[in-house]
Amino acid sequence: MSGIKDRLTDGLYGLGWATVKKLPEPVATALGRKIADTAWKRRGKSVLRLESNLARVVPDATPERLAELSKAGMRSYMRYWMESFRLPTWSQERAAGGFVPKDVHHLKDALASGRGVVLALPHLANWDVAGVWVTRALGVPFTTVAERLKPESLYDRFVAYRESLGMEVLPHTGGAAFGTLARRLRDGGLVCLVADRDLSASGVEVKFFGETARMPAGPALLAQQTGAILLPVTLWYDDSPVMQGRVHPPVEVPETGTRAEKTSVMTQALADAFATGIADHPEDWHMLQRLWLADLEERPGEGGDS
Repeated sequence: MSGIKDRLTDGLYGLGWATVKKLPEPVATALGRKIADTAWKRRGKSVLRLESNLARVVPDATPERLAELSKAGMRSYMRYWMESFRLPTWSQERAAGGFVPKDVHHLKDALASGRGVVLALPHLANWDVAGVWVTRALGVPFTTVAERLKPESLYDRFVAYRESLGMEVLPHTGGAAFGTLARRLRDGGLVCLVADRDLSASGVEVKFFGETARMPAGPALLAQQTGAILLPVTLWYDDSPVMQGRVHPPVEVPETGTRAEKTSVMTQALADAFATGIADHPEDWHMLQRLWLADLEERPGEGGDS
């Protein structure tokens, strides 16, 4: 059954990449909204988890408001997928104009320094659109890390897709990725990492919307070990086809403390920047899995959704 499910999953994603990119954009947009609304009405585990997560982001929201946010969140999530399926067909002009980040001088100044740059993002809006903007508008290649998805053929699709957009993609598993990222940064390169969820033993505990969660240590450790500049980035959608975003000021390496203490301070600073962007645009945070430690402590017999 597992093999059948894997082949079905891979086939569905393959169908999306093959079919959606051929649709006129208004048709693809309408299709994404229809799929999102259907999934939202079914009230499956992912939708319920999204509402649970949003309840922490907007603690004073009524049940009606949470329902509105989760519906908008599913539409935002499907916009991500529809855009991603279509990104390889975007022209140079569309890719360069598809993202308008505020305070981009932080990124340009960091790149000009030659020290290497780590961009850390939460699961907001469409990080692939932002990545394509970096390669097309700025003309800067970068390296990123991708989780090894199941089936393996699906992971291979994602790697091929992102490499076609100008990204170097490393597998998340194994220790080799960190060393490669460090080398790229020491050479003055750019590294982009989605960094708002880490369930591994190496994750750093942070306070996030008033409760404890774990986030990856990698961005802070890379900045410490290589001297690279660490920049948080948040993204959001508005009613236009153009994605919005903000490059936040650099997260500095503390002057004192152990490596673990410095990593904790820097990762908390990332979490605080992420929280600012998520609080401003909660409907664009695509967190359909468990995140806070309190939610990871499952009751006996309770199934996980991560």
